[in-house]
Amino acid sequence: MKEVIEALNPHKNQNFVDCTIGGGGHAEAILSLTGPNGKVLGLDWDKQAITRTRERLAKYASRLVLVNESYIEIKQAVYDKKFNKIDGILFDLGLSSDQLQDSGRGFSFQVNEPLDMRYDAESNPLTAEHIVNTYPLDKLTNIFRENAEEESARKIATAICETRKQDRLKTTLELVGLIVRTLPRKKSRIHPATKVFQALRMEVNNELANIRMVLKDITQLLEPGARVAVIAFHSIEDRIIKEFFRHEATQCHCPKEIPVCRCEHRSQYKIITKKPIVPSEEEIIQNFRCRSAKLRVAEKI
Repeated sequence: MKEVIEALNPHKNQNFVDCTIGGGGHAEAILSLTGPNGKVLGLDWDKQAITRTRERLAKYASRLVLVNESYIEIKQAVYDKKFNKIDGILFDLGLSSDQLQDSGRGFSFQVNEPLDMRYDAESNPLTAEHIVNTYPLDKLTNIFRENAEEESARKIATAICETRKQDRLKTTLELVGLIVRTLPRKKSRIHPATKVFQALRMEVNNELANIRMVLKDITQLLEPGARVAVIAFHSIEDRIIKEFFRHEATQCHCPKEIPVCRCEHRSQYKIITKKPIVPSEEEIIQNFRCRSAKLRVAEKI
């Protein structure tokens, strides 16, 4: 939290967009520093998150604008709400504690829930149950490998395909049991189902494609000097963010052997974090789920 707020550097009467408002923790901190007229536009695809945040931050109701949409709709939300002069945008790409603990949608491998994993069931027909019970072996393997870098992707996908011949996989603990039986036991602080659940959630909600899309969209929304802060929780997301910032911070992309620039690309950002900011040992002890978080920040020029 502290590092995020320092990175965004909110001041009196500034406006910010929290693209993944979740429980509202970051938004609350920003609102406390941007009074009396600074506003936060908060987006979340999860209707439950919007409801909880509206209740939690009721005292900031006049300065908080909430929109129940995915962050890929940020341009439309900014236009619809006439949310002008944006001084910073935040993305926190991790799951919230509420989503993991009691969502009823199968995000956690520690609670027995339906294999759903949708942030918004009304707008998204695809579920994790449909994926594990209908996708062919090669497609399942690619999902586990490309979305989560699961080393045993083929082995797990094969076990899923064999199991579903007998009975449909319907719940989280059924899938967890299958994974645990399939993989050899290792001494690890990370549960063997972690990457499979991550990969399925990302496939259901089209997360990697959405990240790539929205990073391109936000550039035109920012004022010079405005900052973009992105918290990623695994290497694939972090790589996308790192490569985007590096690409957009480069003045010219022509090959070195071409003496005069022909691509006409001009840098859009200055990179603030040369290396990602990661949690301290103390923070990890207090909140083990933050262990893999990486914060990258860039400033519009």
